Amino acid sequence: MNTSSTPTQQFWLGVREELPILLGVVPFGMIYGILALDAGLSPLDAQAMSSVIFAGSAQFMTARLVGAVTPGMIVILTGFVINLRHALYSASIAPYTKHLPLKWKAVLAYLLTDEAYAVSIVHYQREGDLTHKHWHLLGSGLTLWSSWQLSTAVGIFLGAQIPASWELDFFLPLTFIALVVPGLRDTAGFITAAVASLCALIFFGLPLKLGLILSAFIGIAAGLWSDKK
Repeated sequence: MNTSSTPTQQFWLGVREELPILLGVVPFGMIYGILALDAGLSPLDAQAMSSVIFAGSAQFMTARLVGAVTPGMIVILTGFVINLRHALYSASIAPYTKHLPLKWKAVLAYLLTDEAYAVSIVHYQREGDLTHKHWHLLGSGLTLWSSWQLSTAVGIFLGAQIPASWELDFFLPLTFIALVVPGLRDTAGFITAAVASLCALIFFGLPLKLGLILSAFIGIAAGLWSDKK
């Protein structure tokens, strides 16, 4: 690759490298749109969540908690815990973007999601001048953002056509299982998932959905402990 490529070339390279990932993102966005309506959100609220939060797993859980009339602070805290991984993404990207002005950092921070990070960090780690590489992240991030908004809208449209008598709750755990299982590639990951799952069953009856947060922290602690052994 030409290390002195222009911003336009970097941008379209980011777009092209993000496109294959959309095969998994689009169905996920459609399922979110359907389940958001099933949880009681209005079409406008469901779409706005995709624009403002822009984080699939957090949106699924937020919709579920809102549908269960969970107190606002618990919803916010749960979303915060789920999205803690984004802090790690930011720390990883920061050395490559420290030369950028604040407005660029703000835009890239908003677009820094799992799938955009996955392709852009590889690109950043390649040898070459960093001058225009942030355009690659902009391209991959905007590609993901656009597809997420459109797939959410399609899901909302489909969800509006589904009779209220149809129970769609079972799609939520199935979706998360499909997301988690492929990512379990080491002992620490397996232990984290197993411990968190077991604790979720044990603490299921806790009020205000606190069992979810407690299980997440215990699972993370177990994974970190196993990783240090």
